[in-house]
Amino acid sequence: MSIFERYLTLWVALCIVAGVALGHIMPGFFGAVAAAEVAKVNLPVAILIWLMIVPMLLKIDFAALGQVREHWRGVGVTLFINWAVKPFSMALLGSFFIGHVFAPLLPSAQIPSYIAGLILLAAAPCTAMVFVWSNLCEGEPHYTLSQVALNDVIMVFLFAPLVGLLLGVASISVPWGTLLLSVLLYIVVPVGVAQAWRKYLVATGGGAFERTMGRLQPLSLVALLVTLVLLFGFQGEQIVKQPVVIAILAVPILIQVYLNAGLAYWLSRRFGVAWCVAAPAALIGASNFFELAVAAAISLFGLESGAALATVVGVLVEVPVMLSVVRIVKATRGWYEAGSGVTSSAPAVEARR
Repeated sequence: MSIFERYLTLWVALCIVAGVALGHIMPGFFGAVAAAEVAKVNLPVAILIWLMIVPMLLKIDFAALGQVREHWRGVGVTLFINWAVKPFSMALLGSFFIGHVFAPLLPSAQIPSYIAGLILLAAAPCTAMVFVWSNLCEGEPHYTLSQVALNDVIMVFLFAPLVGLLLGVASISVPWGTLLLSVLLYIVVPVGVAQAWRKYLVATGGGAFERTMGRLQPLSLVALLVTLVLLFGFQGEQIVKQPVVIAILAVPILIQVYLNAGLAYWLSRRFGVAWCVAAPAALIGASNFFELAVAAAISLFGLESGAALATVVGVLVEVPVMLSVVRIVKATRGWYEAGSGVTSSAPAVEARR
């Protein structure tokens, strides 16, 4: 591991501070960058996410995707967390903390909107950034790709009725443009580009694939840090103006992330899932598709609503918190394998019972 990777948490902290400061000092610049979007998908951020995930997708050999059948327990755990636990646990946490514990500190008219934003955030499992987290924890790439693709398909059918149920409304206006464009930008196109590039590099021979991967790895981490500066820069003024509200909204989000990641990790260990699948399973179970959540909040409640602010807090929390989850699952690998019955000698295959 390079010095850059070893001290990634420090660079993340510095980027957060830089993003907030620059967003407050240069609101016009960040406003212009934030406005460069199509169907609520920010194009500069989309390009940066490409730079992050294409190197991870290059590692995937489609000929080996059939191996994902051996990870069915990991797939089952993640589906259970994403669709049966996370949205409902967030509804409970939001109602408890925002509706009761911290209610006296918040504008009463916005409390229902804040809770709605938190529910929107939890109802959509993460897409693109999961590839980054999986790569950082040395997760099984074929499982990660398959799980993300499966979640995208399920999201098309379940997002609207699930959010409608939890928000107590008969129907919601799903931002289909955002959902479909995000899947296209973050899954379909980069997978196609990565596989075509991989085929070319392998056919070239002479170590071309290894050399290219070596050059791309630092670029991927730099793109992650620049993305962080942009995300915090977009909300620099809001953070300075409403630090207490943002801190309060972060409480149920933080609890929900660690709760769902921990539950997914524990269930994976209990059912004998290989660690290289359990680690990304925990991360997929905990992270959120914030682009879709933000777009849905703006569509339903408006740009200046509490719901929109709550989803944006999810964006701000996402990177540093998920990096901490990566550190936790890597640090507990020995404990996990001791209890799961699957050791590192069989890193890509789950225990068969």
